[in-house]
Amino acid sequence: MSTVKHNPSNIMSFKRLFSGGIAASILMMAAALASAEDRHHKQAHHDHAHHNQGSHAHDGHHAHEDHHAHHYTQAQTQGYADTSRSRMTVIPEHIQSKTEIAISNYPLFLLSEAVTKGAPSGKLLLQPGDVGHHGSLSPSDMKTVKDSRYVVWFGSQLESNLANSVGKSPNNISLFRFNAFNRLPLRDVKGEAIEGTLDPHLWLDPDNAKAITRALGSLYSRANPQYKAVYAANVQKFAKQMDEAVAQVQVNSQTSRPYWAYHDAFGYIESALNLKLAGALTIDHHLPPKASQFHWLNKTRPQPTMCMVLQSDSNKGVLPKLKPVNSTIQQEDMSDAKDFISGWTALAKDINNCI
Repeated sequence: MSTVKHNPSNIMSFKRLFSGGIAASILMMAAALASAEDRHHKQAHHDHAHHNQGSHAHDGHHAHEDHHAHHYTQAQTQGYADTSRSRMTVIPEHIQSKTEIAISNYPLFLLSEAVTKGAPSGKLLLQPGDVGHHGSLSPSDMKTVKDSRYVVWFGSQLESNLANSVGKSPNNISLFRFNAFNRLPLRDVKGEAIEGTLDPHLWLDPDNAKAITRALGSLYSRANPQYKAVYAANVQKFAKQMDEAVAQVQVNSQTSRPYWAYHDAFGYIESALNLKLAGALTIDHHLPPKASQFHWLNKTRPQPTMCMVLQSDSNKGVLPKLKPVNSTIQQEDMSDAKDFISGWTALAKDINNCI
């Protein structure tokens, strides 16, 4: 997957093209949804055929349902309703009833909740804090995956723990497949971009958050068209609130403000806050920092008192080795947030106060 180099000119170039990228992505989303439905219906038909093998009456019934499923999927893919035929065609109950959408993780669920306010919510699969390599699906979760119209996740680059479950489900929609999001590479402990990599925490970019809600609005409108106006209004409201949140926390500064991170997880919020990563302690928060990295951070510190963004209380033991230093504890998945806007705003304000 291609990545965008981490520099201001590339970010600005992306933002100039963002509206066009969204339009292209929505078209890609529509094609992906049709493809997911087709795969899901084929899998359901295959399962029915195996389950009812030897029962001619049931075989005939499911063949009838499959004919209607094909007609329904084809009409959705073409983007119109054939009213002359729809009067004679009843959408099969096992398709019509699948209006539920499963959402893989908490930050994505917060964005989903912004879209579905006033309409049925999506179903959260993993608990808050279970993003990335953490968490697994229970048997009931797997049933939810199978019974949902769509299962939305970011993709295996972030959620490798779901690659063999959600990733192999025929109704999965991976947001990383779409090109309408600003993408940044992972960085090493010195803040240098690692070529050919993707920083998966893209929801922290305000423009990405708005783009995700647009994509979710399109998806929910397909699954529950009776709420289409509600979704559209919510997406518009979220974009306005996100812009207001950014304006509230932006800092006027001629130069980027340096900060340290325990590990590089906040790259996507840097542009909004005018920040620049001056270094991290470890490339992976599961790995302990090396003594040489403490030495390098102290030697290259760009200002006398630095801010270190930690991710848990257990990280505080590193602070005495980096004095003078301020610190703030932040979770990039906003696992303690009630809604996306307030969670993002609190995270941004805390980092600003630390710096």
